[in-house]
Amino acid sequence: MFTGIITDRGEIAALTPTVPGQLHRLRIHCGYDPATIVDGASIACNGVCLTVVGKGRNGMRSWFEVDAAAETLGLTTAKDWTVGRRLNLERALKIGDELGGHIVTGHVDGLATIAARQDLPAMARFTLRTTRALARFIAAKGSVALDGVSLTVNEVDDVSFSVLIIPHTLDVTTIGQWQSGNEINVEVDLMARYAARLTELSWLPAFWRIPAWLGRDARLQTRLICQDRHGQPLWHAFRAGTYPAGCADPGHNPGV
Repeated sequence: MFTGIITDRGEIAALTPTVPGQLHRLRIHCGYDPATIVDGASIACNGVCLTVVGKGRNGMRSWFEVDAAAETLGLTTAKDWTVGRRLNLERALKIGDELGGHIVTGHVDGLATIAARQDLPAMARFTLRTTRALARFIAAKGSVALDGVSLTVNEVDDVSFSVLIIPHTLDVTTIGQWQSGNEINVEVDLMARYAARLTELSWLPAFWRIPAWLGRDARLQTRLICQDRHGQPLWHAFRAGTYPAGCADPGHNPGV
């Protein structure tokens, strides 16, 4: 589990195709103390959760090794990684760590392509295009992880969406290197993913089902909010005409 807050930028020092196209062993230089990394630990590399299989120090430089298997090579930008490639790195969360971004699993859902880059004073705006299958999970003001970085979506237009990158993020991640035509790893919001899955399960009891009109758009599913009797926000999937105890009619208090 991660939060999309990058803690280091690594560099691929060696890439060995153990089984070409099926399994690649990567050695990545990093700033982490190897004494704090254990074999079997998870480190997100450009948003891809990979398992540490070795670590050490080469002179003044620390390194760790991971294996990228067929699923990772087929679904993510890892298929195009080469020696010298810079990667956004994030260590797995510990209980008590600050959730500075949003909940990120490191399970990349697919790719987006940068359609446009607009350089602004000290900032940059990117417009990206993705597949229709992923676009249904991306909502304006919602969260998305791009190459492992937790970002807020500014605008959505069909299968395109935009993000605005602040100076700090440009400085501490690889985003400053993005150019039009680049492919980027995308992980959609976890809540949107599960809400969509609920709409597909016809065997669920009626009180758990999400109405068909709501199931068509996962963006709407995850933005329906009501308040409990104490005025605290709750996330709910409503079936027509029935609302959880203590919640207002979403037509009167949608919170959208």
